[in-house]
Amino acid sequence: MRLATFEYLGRQSYGVVIGDSIIDVGRFLADRAPDLRSAIAANLLPEIAGVPRQAQPDYTLADVRLLPVIPNPGKILCIGLNYETHRLETGRAESRYPAIFTRFADTQVGHQGLILRPSVSEQLDYEGELAVIMGKGCRAIDEARAMEYVAGYACFNDASIRDWQRHTHQFTPGKNFPSTGGFGPWMVTPDEVGEVTTLTLTTRLNGQEMQRATTDQLIFPVPTLIAYISAFTPLSPGDVICTGTPGGVGYKREPPVFMKAGDVVEVEISHIGILRNRVADEPVRETAHLPEDGATV
Repeated sequence: MRLATFEYLGRQSYGVVIGDSIIDVGRFLADRAPDLRSAIAANLLPEIAGVPRQAQPDYTLADVRLLPVIPNPGKILCIGLNYETHRLETGRAESRYPAIFTRFADTQVGHQGLILRPSVSEQLDYEGELAVIMGKGCRAIDEARAMEYVAGYACFNDASIRDWQRHTHQFTPGKNFPSTGGFGPWMVTPDEVGEVTTLTLTTRLNGQEMQRATTDQLIFPVPTLIAYISAFTPLSPGDVICTGTPGGVGYKREPPVFMKAGDVVEVEISHIGILRNRVADEPVRETAHLPEDGATV
């Protein structure tokens, strides 16, 4: 089952994607689950799975604006240096534990939405990743049971502002500019994805392949990540784990390749779909000035 969050004529909802159409299940479940995160938390996915046998599509995908799969996750936890090819190209040392940083929910953008290059930098880089959406809450879960807590998978583009990422040893600023986290086009449930270690991830920039890897190359696989993260923080339904990007990032190429206005970036993962975003320059904003000495506000 493919599940998407979308907007139609200013109204936000969620539904089941069938081919090029979508069934608006959010309108049936609004009193119990106003958004996809709530539907996951209320364990409504089995009920939703029966809807396509009873309902006709409400819209085509061309009719709606797809939003980030989970627009309002409580947590987005991103894993750094989780493919050996990427670790080697960065020159970072091996680690016994995953490198983890956070991304804010309001930095996300949906499929076909604009990824914005901020006015303060020209170093906007792509990072194709597999996103894991949690289906049940857990804390200190055993690795052997971790996959029982997964609701589904999606494509993610953890687009990064490289110079801001390298201002200090902390990644947070370079990973949290507005409209830089592509998330979509939809969530695919585990029964349709199959074995998560056999997926192929490809990132293309203007049609040119920049990254390619299979998910069996993850240094810390999905169950390990869930077990490790849940050891230090509770995971809740709708929380997102971005599992890391493979080698081939733009800033490590010779010469470096950074995204610019007009570029089209795609993250494709087998059995899930293609996340596509166009790049645009962030609108120039007026700078707020402090008052002159002695002035009052």
